[in-house]
Amino acid sequence: MKLYIKNKFASITGKSVVLDENKNPVYKVKGRLFSFTKKKKIYDLEKNKLYTVRNKYWHFFMHSAFVYDSEGTKILKLSQKFKFGIKFVVEGYQDEIKIEGSPFRFNCSVYKNDKLIGNLYKKYFAMVDSYELDIEDDEKENAPLFVAIVIALDNIKDRNFK
Repeated sequence: MKLYIKNKFASITGKSVVLDENKNPVYKVKGRLFSFTKKKKIYDLEKNKLYTVRNKYWHFFMHSAFVYDSEGTKILKLSQKFKFGIKFVVEGYQDEIKIEGSPFRFNCSVYKNDKLIGNLYKKYFAMVDSYELDIEDDEKENAPLFVAIVIALDNIKDRNFK
């Protein structure tokens, strides 16, 4: 299953759209105009809130972001780990999820409980970030969670370059 997470070009609030393999919208991401933690909410097409993502406000050296469920309960923390290359680790979730990749190209592997379940690619277009998330079909029910993790990862990467 492939999902495409595309940030809007002229959005000052951090809006994104998530498309399926046929380029049909499946989720929407909405941010706030003024948010120190880059708070973003993920909705399905029926406007039901699925997840909220926000960066950790205070940090030392390494950034992290939190994902909350629709009721506002924190379900996981995504942290960037120091190593040569790209490494993000999900903490506090029932399964161990890791994202690892090359420092020279943003091509990452997604692992769940040490099993490869997908790949994440950053697409480089003009001035907008765009990601392609390719996950196994048996992880389809977790697709909104993986979208939230990619949004959190994008928030962390944006914060690292400011």
